Amino acid sequence: MQQKGRGLQRVLHAAGKMKTLPIIGVYVILIGVFMILSPKVFFRPLIYMSFLQTVPPQLVLALGLTLVITAGEIDLSFSAVIAFSGFLFTFVYKSFGQNEYMAWIALLAALGGGALAGFVNGIFIAKLKVPSIMATLAAQFFWNGLTLRLCEGLSLNIKAIRGSVIHTVFVGRLFGIIPVQALWGLGLAIFLWFLVNRHRFGESIMFIGDNPNVARVMGVNIEKTKIKLFTLHGLLSGFAAVLLTLEMVNFWSTQGAGFLLPVMAAVFIGGTSIAGGEGLIFGSFFGAYIIGSLEAGVVATGIGVYLVRLTEGVVMWGSMLLNSALKGDKATFKQLLRNSVFLKGLLHDD
Repeated sequence: MQQKGRGLQRVLHAAGKMKTLPIIGVYVILIGVFMILSPKVFFRPLIYMSFLQTVPPQLVLALGLTLVITAGEIDLSFSAVIAFSGFLFTFVYKSFGQNEYMAWIALLAALGGGALAGFVNGIFIAKLKVPSIMATLAAQFFWNGLTLRLCEGLSLNIKAIRGSVIHTVFVGRLFGIIPVQALWGLGLAIFLWFLVNRHRFGESIMFIGDNPNVARVMGVNIEKTKIKLFTLHGLLSGFAAVLLTLEMVNFWSTQGAGFLLPVMAAVFIGGTSIAGGEGLIFGSFFGAYIIGSLEAGVVATGIGVYLVRLTEGVVMWGSMLLNSALKGDKATFKQLLRNSVFLKGLLHDD
């Protein structure tokens, strides 16, 4: 029995070193279950093309949020930034001539608006020392309110952009089948993986998330790095807004409103530490597809639309417990909560 126990321990230890393996396993098992329960849907390629079409905006947000949480911070404002950047894109395109040239100007406006929102977050958090959960919660209300005021609660239609170069480049269909936005999501994941694991910026955010005092001793400019980090996340939020708006060829005032919890779930399912210091880019990549697949899968299998959130919660708990077991994490729930990005800056040690 002892030998079997040691053997299982070695397997778990080896799997733990391959940090994204558990989440890939969860995704494969999930799709396998859906194939068994609903073969008419999950043995057809159409459902997977649907996932590749709908998941990328949330995937882009999850990748950006992974970096933020790795640094030991949190951002609750990105769903409002989605609406703000989406409005900027559609407003510029419709107001100044619906042509190819103006479409690219609109893209820059959306990215710039997202970057501005992220920069403001960075200033509040890094320079004014406002805890990130408070600063970004306030930003959530601010950008939502500003967007509603600017659009007056109305939606903006941009059907004229369909078939244009920018529409084809960002949300077209490769070979008439594969949604291009999925390739953008994959490319961005590869780029950010290199940024986190092979670049000084990624090293800096991991140092900051693990121990800011040590990071400062190591020569990391914490304030400057955090401002860059939140600006980058704002930029990525703007890009996600562009993908979403182009796919729907429409802006609506509540755009992005339902993204907050699914995106956070994707990041934590993917194995990123809730306390910061460790972020798994490809864990969040597969986490986003797990979350994106669940709703369609639960409905298709006949479990019932009312049980979607319940099923998501079960999968999220299971994934996090598996990650915790593989890491050998023995911290109590109270310790995890106290060290989490949600409470950093709010609690003081006795």
